[in-house]
Order: sequence, then C-alpha cells, then structure tokens
Amino acid sequence: MKKQPLVILTGPTSVGKSSLSIALAKAIGGEIISADSMQVYKHMDIGTAKITVPEMDGVPHYLIDALEPEEEFNVVRFQQMAKQYMKQIYARGKLPILVGGTGFYIQAVLYDIDFTQEENDSSYRMELEALLTEHGAEYLHDMLKQIDPDSAKSIHPNNSKRVIRALEYAKQTGQQISHHNKEQRSKESPYNFCYFVLNRDRAELYENINRRVDQMMEQGLLEEVKALDAKGYPRDLVSMQGLGYKELFAYLDGEYTLEEAIEILKRDTRHFAKRQLTWFRREKEVLWVNKEDFKSDAELLQHLIAQLKSKEII
Repeated sequence: MKKQPLVILTGPTSVGKSSLSIALAKAIGGEIISADSMQVYKHMDIGTAKITVPEMDGVPHYLIDALEPEEEFNVVRFQQMAKQYMKQIYARGKLPILVGGTGFYIQAVLYDIDFTQEENDSSYRMELEALLTEHGAEYLHDMLKQIDPDSAKSIHPNNSKRVIRALEYAKQTGQQISHHNKEQRSKESPYNFCYFVLNRDRAELYENINRRVDQMMEQGLLEEVKALDAKGYPRDLVSMQGLGYKELFAYLDGEYTLEEAIEILKRDTRHFAKRQLTWFRREKEVLWVNKEDFKSDAELLQHLIAQLKSKEII
C-alpha cells in the first residue's frame, strides 16, 4: 500500500520556522499541525511566541490555542490529536505539515510509537510527585540515573515531567524507556516523509534568542504572566513550567529581580536550543537546512520544494 505523505519542519527555538512554514504550506497545499508543547495553551501567547491569525495568512493551523492551561498535555495526547487532524487533512486532499520544536512529539507521530503498554495506575506517579515536592528535581534525576542511565543523559534534570514518565515506565513495564524508544525509533515510518531541520549559525541563533526575549518583554510578557497569576493558575502547573513563565513567576514571588529573571530566561532558552539541536542530530533520515546556505528565503523555499519533489511527496 502506498504510504501517505508527511512533511516535518523543525529546528531550534527562534530559528524562523513559523514564517517558512506558512510559505511552504501555501506553495504545496499544506495545513499545519503545531508540534509544540506550549503553543497548545490558551492565554499564553507572548511567552510561547505563538503565531497570530494574521501571520497564518489563511493557512489552517491545529493544536494552537486548543487547551486551557490547567489541562494535561503530553506526548500520548499529542499523538492522538495529531493523528486525528492528519486524517481530516488527508480527507480534504491536503498535505499535513508538522511544525514545531518538540522532537519527542514529532518522533511519536512519525514512527507511530506505541504507548499502549503503559498502565493507567497513577499511584506511583503520585508517589514520585510527592518526592519531587519534598526533595527536588535532582533527587528524581538521580533515581533515574540508577534505573535508566541513557534516559538520564538525554533528559534534563529540570524536566521533571519526562523524568517522572521514565521512572513510571520502568516501574510499570520492567523495561527502560530509553530501550523502548530506541526500539520504536528503529521501526520503519508508516509515512512517506521529509523531515527538515532548519538551522543557522550558532552565534546568530543565540543573538536571535536574546533579541526575542527583549521583544517579548516589550510586547508585555510580564503583564501576560501577571494576568495568568490573577486568573489563579498556580505556578506548579505543567503549562507554567514553560520558558518565560517559570522565570517571571519566580520574579513575582520575589526570588529574582526582574533583570535576573530576564537574564536567566535568555540563558535557559539558549540551553534549550542547544538540547533541541542535540536531539535532532540523533534522529535518522533528517535533512539539515542551514539558512546561511541560501541567499534569500525564496531560494530556501525552492530548495525545500525540490527535496519534496525528489521524494515524490508532491
């Protein structure tokens, strides 16, 4: 049976995915599914650098502004929702384009990773969450190092959500999640796909990140965080752990000065971009696209289209 086509456009934060994805979608009759763990939340626009309706330029987007900040959003839910939207996009004779920087979410769809082995017993998760509150993120990360060293290497100690997931998986299945993911990754994709990773010179990327944080502050990021606080969203929600939110909540709680919070946000975003690039380098069958190799955005777009034609995706 002929595989269905799928286009992926990813890359580190602040590299310029959104504007390129619009141009690409318009050129190939595509519709965009956001592969971003934060843009899915309503009321969180500035800190997530969420694309605006005018910027969408008529291109349909999915999984943006889809959930309230208190709702749970994880890789399993993303996979289910993305596959549902892909089905609708194919039915309309259009081409789905996954756009965003959450590599694990992309991988889950691309290789149709099977999460069904996991049981629904949440008691161990509650126990781990209690340990997190009592002892902090490093303590849980040290637990993971003992059980699954490979996962501990690839998961940042502060990403408690993924640390807990890996510990929970090991407890429920007796198997390391890193082994499971490797096994799933070695599967053949059910799609005829093109997986573009947009990149640019590291110094320029970091400069872009610093500039973007300054712009977010000018656009009213602090006011956005104050509004979320006023609505009663607690800072320990998963959604409030996003870059830009956790730092400014810490400022509001008197943990940092505003200047310190902004510097920490810039630093943590640069570190995040570095981790994203490490993730994409591990992925197989990706096409790296360096912005410096092209004289203009139009030339870059033509390059993507040529690659899609060579793979018979369009």
